[in-house]
Amino acid sequence: MLYSVIIVVLLAHTVSAQTSKAVSKPFIHPGMAQNSQDLEYMKQQVLAGKQPWKAAFERLKQETVAEHKPVAYTHLSQGAYGADDTGGRQLDKDAKAAYNNALMWYITKERIYADRAVEILNTWSYALWDFDDNNAKLLAGLTGHYLLNAAEILRYSNSGWREKDIHQFKKLMLSVYYPLIKDFFPEANGNWDAAMINTMLCIGVFCDDHQIFEKAVNKFYRGTGNGGITKYIYPGGQIQETSRDWGHVQLGIGEFAKAAQVAWTQGVDFYGVAGNRLALGFEYTTQYLLGGAVPVYGVISTRDMKTYRDIYESVYDHYHNLLGFEMPYTLKTIELTRPTSSAVLLTSLRKPPLKNSLAHVQLSPGKLVRNAGALSGATVNPPANAVQVKEGESVQAALDASSAKGGWVVLAKGLHTITEPLRIPDRVTLSGEGRESILFLAPQAKASTVVNGSKRMHDVVLRDFLIEGATNTDEGTDPNSNRRTRANQNAPSREGIVFSSDNERQMRNIRLLHLTVQNFTKNGVAIKGASGVLIDSCNFSDNGSGVVPGPGIHHNLNLTHDKGIQISNSRFDSSPWGNGIYILSGSDIKIRNNEAARNKLAGIRCSEVNQIQGVANLSEGNDQEGILIDVLLDGNHDGLLEKNITRNNGGQGIKASFINGSIKNNISADNGH
Repeated sequence: MLYSVIIVVLLAHTVSAQTSKAVSKPFIHPGMAQNSQDLEYMKQQVLAGKQPWKAAFERLKQETVAEHKPVAYTHLSQGAYGADDTGGRQLDKDAKAAYNNALMWYITKERIYADRAVEILNTWSYALWDFDDNNAKLLAGLTGHYLLNAAEILRYSNSGWREKDIHQFKKLMLSVYYPLIKDFFPEANGNWDAAMINTMLCIGVFCDDHQIFEKAVNKFYRGTGNGGITKYIYPGGQIQETSRDWGHVQLGIGEFAKAAQVAWTQGVDFYGVAGNRLALGFEYTTQYLLGGAVPVYGVISTRDMKTYRDIYESVYDHYHNLLGFEMPYTLKTIELTRPTSSAVLLTSLRKPPLKNSLAHVQLSPGKLVRNAGALSGATVNPPANAVQVKEGESVQAALDASSAKGGWVVLAKGLHTITEPLRIPDRVTLSGEGRESILFLAPQAKASTVVNGSKRMHDVVLRDFLIEGATNTDEGTDPNSNRRTRANQNAPSREGIVFSSDNERQMRNIRLLHLTVQNFTKNGVAIKGASGVLIDSCNFSDNGSGVVPGPGIHHNLNLTHDKGIQISNSRFDSSPWGNGIYILSGSDIKIRNNEAARNKLAGIRCSEVNQIQGVANLSEGNDQEGILIDVLLDGNHDGLLEKNITRNNGGQGIKASFINGSIKNNISADNGH
């Protein structure tokens, strides 16, 4: 028997797009937010009195206090949300002042501005030794790029900045800033890594260090945790911090926008990555901030909705003015931020190309699985004789009573708390009234939430409700904090649905429809030894942690020794330590039109399977492979992988080995290998 050679199959049948390439050519200088042509264009527009440059310059002039005196600290310390600050706010103030003075120097050539900018850089370069406390990495990320952009302008504009002082500034960046941020902080919300990507790109440019620059590029494309473009902005434009507040959302996308601006200056296109993902994130955010309705997974925040950060000009300038994309909501937001914008406006409007024939086009959201999981209401009407269980009543008693007649049990809206596993008998449909019907395993219980009532369970349907795995149903203001707690190996062992038999095909006809299963430290859903498994329009996400017996064992969906599997129109995202989908020793498998994204391992992994079809799935932003079909002993037989999109994964887009297999017409872009 001959196994297909993976590389040959992939090259022959997969469309590959790789836009992240090592930068080997010399850096452009000046070359961060603006190159020399952009700087000259900005200057000439101001001097010619053209709007909006003239008004922005006047505001910048008012903000740039010539008498500004920097105050540097040797040891910086700042706690969470800026608490217990020692020097952090002063650094932020001085860094922005350095950049403002450098811009004023470039435009006016008045020596006082150059001298002031140089004084600020020198003061901190010779004083600062280290950062400490909770916000250390974030503070470095948020201040470094201001200092570096100022330094880049001064260094290449005859400002009088002495070589020995330039060397000392380099030392500050390479011995204080870079060691602090080089490993990023993927456990935090994604705005942290976005800020560090931006500053790290700038360090690479200023220090002419391609390795540092490329490290930041790789992080943008394939960052772990919440870092990286596909980790922070989802296919439809939703942001990782959408359920937190809109101040942090705008902070995050704003830092990604600044990073894209620097990368573009150096000939690297961050803007086009993952189907113009950055533009989708900006339009999604501004549409909601302006009062529009947006699709959302989870609970959308309403905090800080009336605070508009000055972050929109550069993104609109690139996507609309250069490429012709329509971004109506971003434009409306610019109308709100432009009247008070100064440095941001001046540095965001690049010199336009000599010829630019724009074909105005609409942004298209990425491949998006819509209406997955429990929705706002039930997707079907139950029969008239269905038994409704109200909050506080026994779900188990209703199921047992309905089994004999093959009936329906409907969970009314509310929190249905159980203290021991819910045993599903034969021939029942357990339904809810949408995502407000919540089945919740009591915090003191360490077990499975839903199990099969017998080893030969058959003909059961679970649909239209949410199964919550966290020990507290209150998501709080920062869901990422709860996620980090659940990902800990010492978190309580809790599992969602576990249907398990002792022999293959012992259970029969299991259907899961419009079901949400989330936040379990063990498997979200595990089905072992069944035939006829249908999973459609479900959302199994944030399951699979590092609890005993350890990381990599539990997943969002775990299927073992099953036959006749259909998985469609569903989401399997953000497993802290597992795969989105893991199938072991299965046969007759159809996986179609699903999203498997942002998982610690692979998006979709299958081992020792027969007759498998994977068609039109999106697998992006996973730390390992997008789709992995691997051999443990006997191999995989009769497989088809077609029309899948695998992008921005840490490993290969598709890594598969089949006996009698076909891999064709897939799109693979910006994967790690």
